[in-house]
Amino acid sequence: MESTPDLVFRLANGAALLGWVALLALPPSARWSASVRRVAGRVMPFLFSIVYVAMLATHWNGEGGFGSLAQVRALFDVPGALVAGWLHYLAFDLFVGSWIAERAAALGLPHWQVVPVLLLTFLFGPAGLLAFVLLRALRRPQSLRLRTGAAS
Repeated sequence: MESTPDLVFRLANGAALLGWVALLALPPSARWSASVRRVAGRVMPFLFSIVYVAMLATHWNGEGGFGSLAQVRALFDVPGALVAGWLHYLAFDLFVGSWIAERAAALGLPHWQVVPVLLLTFLFGPAGLLAFVLLRALRRPQSLRLRTGAAS
């Protein structure tokens, strides 16, 4: 029988992969696209967040912290805390990927141009966000203007 952190890691990875496949496979014009984006980008990160908090609460033994690289390394020496850190990535990257898909749809960007951005976000998080900003700068520069009170 696998240990709990290993099982949580495998289940979370599988669920996140399903969410990413949904974001990548469904163009905004698809019938269920908006609903699937909400599930992948809101519900799944919320569930990951619950498991993240549970993993930290049950596996953080008080060693390590966030004050230095050595403390972060010590924190992630505990498998359950390491899985919690992984869940942090999964939740935030999927949330950002969903936001990118939603913003791209709202801006009318072709889905085939957004797919590489989503792949980058899936694999390298902030690199995908950077690519989305660059795509917007090239295709819809007016969308990058800061507006008070408007979602951008």
